[in-house]
Amino acid sequence: MSEGRHLEPFDNVSDLIGWTPLIRLNRVAAGLAMPVYGKAEYLSPGSSIKDRIGLAMIEEAEQDGRLKPGGTIVEATGGNTGVALAMIAATRGYRCVFTMPDKMSSEKVRLLKAYGAEVVITPTAVPPDSPEHYLNAAKRIAKETPNAVFTNQFYNRANTECHYRTTGPEIWTQTKGKVRAVVAGAGTGGTISGVGRYLKEQDESVRIVLADPVGSVYKQYHETKTVGQGSVYMVEGIGGDKIPDTMDFEYIDEVRQVTDRESFQLTRRLAREEGMLLGGSSGTHLHVALQLAKEIEDPEGCVVCFLCDGGDRYLSKVHDDEWMRANQMLDTDKLSLQHLLGSKPGGLPPVVAIPRSATVRKAIELMREHGISQLPVIEDDESLGSVSENRLMAKVLAETALMDKSVEAVMEPPFPVLQARDSFEHLKALLARRNDAVLIRDQGRFAGVLTRSDVIELLTA
Repeated sequence: MSEGRHLEPFDNVSDLIGWTPLIRLNRVAAGLAMPVYGKAEYLSPGSSIKDRIGLAMIEEAEQDGRLKPGGTIVEATGGNTGVALAMIAATRGYRCVFTMPDKMSSEKVRLLKAYGAEVVITPTAVPPDSPEHYLNAAKRIAKETPNAVFTNQFYNRANTECHYRTTGPEIWTQTKGKVRAVVAGAGTGGTISGVGRYLKEQDESVRIVLADPVGSVYKQYHETKTVGQGSVYMVEGIGGDKIPDTMDFEYIDEVRQVTDRESFQLTRRLAREEGMLLGGSSGTHLHVALQLAKEIEDPEGCVVCFLCDGGDRYLSKVHDDEWMRANQMLDTDKLSLQHLLGSKPGGLPPVVAIPRSATVRKAIELMREHGISQLPVIEDDESLGSVSENRLMAKVLAETALMDKSVEAVMEPPFPVLQARDSFEHLKALLARRNDAVLIRDQGRFAGVLTRSDVIELLTA
């Protein structure tokens, strides 16, 4: 356990903002000679990098007289800037009203309300000039509310300047000037612009790389200086459909785009392999940071990426298997068969089976009763054979007398058996080899049957 931190009491929660640690990423970066560090902004008191700009924008508004005692703070936010503003406003007696796109997680809405803020939800899929766009809605609310200040994070230069004054110097100091590349996303662009400007002043060769979601317009603008048509993506807090005034592209060397699937899968790996429960943008940044570390290959330097916010704000999304599956973000080959069994519709016993002494007539009745096409023949927890509806019907049509004979007389070889902990890949391989179904064991007992139709249903869900 580290000693020497926080030896003196702080006056209020705002004093804890800044000087977040750099943490080396080990297992997710295994095999790379060049160290990859995460700037752990999720350890800030409001659990995100936006604490920095929340404090900077409030202090600037107070200093220039726009924000007066008892005033109202209005902001268009993806959630984290709102949390930062609401946290600081609570210590200073301000009211807060926030507009937020409807794609944001329910946890963020609850967080804002927990701090006493009012939240106005706006549609995501509207053009930037729509009055329903969350930025335009915030401007309207600020104009209509007495004694209100629109902090306007997308056009407020205090956003960029605070990262120039704090975040950039911290990275330079913490890496002892050995940083070779920094990866950040951009919502407002304040982080990458302020950090990029400071680090370029220290060493022009430091690469500043923007990790951008597929669907954002930033990559096209950086390369062509034209604003294309954005599309909807699921990673929250980064990317955009218009160019904010707080973005300084002259300090950005390159923009690399990352898919939602790549972002979310790396985010989940950070929780499982590094013990860091984070939001999806951290996975976006890490994806690019790992690419750069492999390309630069300088063991004496390092790559730094931003771990922007805590994953407790995304428990209903990136960290929820059902949401990930519904949005086709899970790699099905890595699903366990136990999880697949759990996703089958309810109403059926775990295993519908028949003993070998039962009649063929009884087997047909069982399949019709339960709406299934395969039956394992099981006695004393041992799989002895199997019955398939199509082949059984063909035999009965050819020889009607089979109806009253035992299943043992017509049964086929038993279904293959897999363990519940086995992977989906093993299941697919067996079902592709003329096996109609596979029996699943869990803790020594048969726990279910998985068929080709179960697999097809999963793949087309």
